Amino acid sequence: MTGKVNDGDKVTLIPVSGIALQVGDIVLVRVAGNDYLHLIKAISEERFLIGNNRGGLNGWTQRTNIFGMAVNIED
Repeated sequence: MTGKVNDGDKVTLIPVSGIALQVGDIVLVRVAGNDYLHLIKAISEERFLIGNNRGGLNGWTQRTNIFGMAVNIED
């Protein structure tokens, strides 16, 4: 199974300020000083459980660590 975003894909991101994020959104998240694209798996108030499309979970993060949302993905 491949991910929703694969190496070499072109991803168009928009800022998340003022956007209501939802489960299933692909977001740009800063984790330990590095930026990654992750899938929102669950939401609890202002905390977001992030993971990948292969069933993996990476943990909870705050909205302040989410900087962008993918709106288009091209091969």
